Amino acid sequence: MSFIATQAPVQTSGQRASLFSSCMAATSELLWPTRCIGCNAQGELLCAHCRETLAWINQRWACLDCGAPFGWLTCSSCNHNWEALDGVVCATSFVGTCAHMVTALKDEHETRLAAVMAAAMATALDEAQGWKHINLAALDALMFVPATHAAFVRRGFDHMELVARALSSFIDIPLVDVLVRHEADDQRRLNKTQRAANLAGTIELIGDVRAANVLLVDDVVTTGSSMCACAQALKSAGINQVIGCGFSRVW
Repeated sequence: MSFIATQAPVQTSGQRASLFSSCMAATSELLWPTRCIGCNAQGELLCAHCRETLAWINQRWACLDCGAPFGWLTCSSCNHNWEALDGVVCATSFVGTCAHMVTALKDEHETRLAAVMAAAMATALDEAQGWKHINLAALDALMFVPATHAAFVRRGFDHMELVARALSSFIDIPLVDVLVRHEADDQRRLNKTQRAANLAGTIELIGDVRAANVLLVDDVVTTGSSMCACAQALKSAGINQVIGCGFSRVW
């Protein structure tokens, strides 16, 4: 009886790296199983129940200018005037699980939440488009409010770049990374007047995007200072339109 020797296929370096990553992911999941950011139930990053009970903003009644809930006719948050912004859409209110998602992404390095937040923002944009608040087809580029260099070094990533990249793939608008934010104090510690003064002159545009219509995204919209500062820099550079989109709205 004769035997035919067969040679096992040789794995490429890319295949070995993929296998290693898969093994590490499986080991990590075994040791530290994924739990819901809202209720801590094991299995999903955001379970079906917590997704359904998020503090969603109904775009039918939201303010067209600042994204606040129930501000469609009379808005006490912005008086229907947010400077260089041509409208704002926000997906959720900054409470409960929504607030925890933001802090977990930024401060606890749960980067998997970037895609979850982007999906929520894409849903809100689609709903707003349904009410003719915005026209996604008219937008040429997607940009994000950048982190300062100090925040980037502290975290090791720009959380809004991660969200923007995921959102770009969801709504099929190209991401254009041309905004730079110079050093400023943490906005979370400041009031409305201090936020505006803190950001004055800190936003720089490093690319030519004249005559474009832009979707500008951020995680939390409070007084609008960060978005307005970026929008002003863009408008000064020749941008036609800047629509803001936030994951969560403080109101």
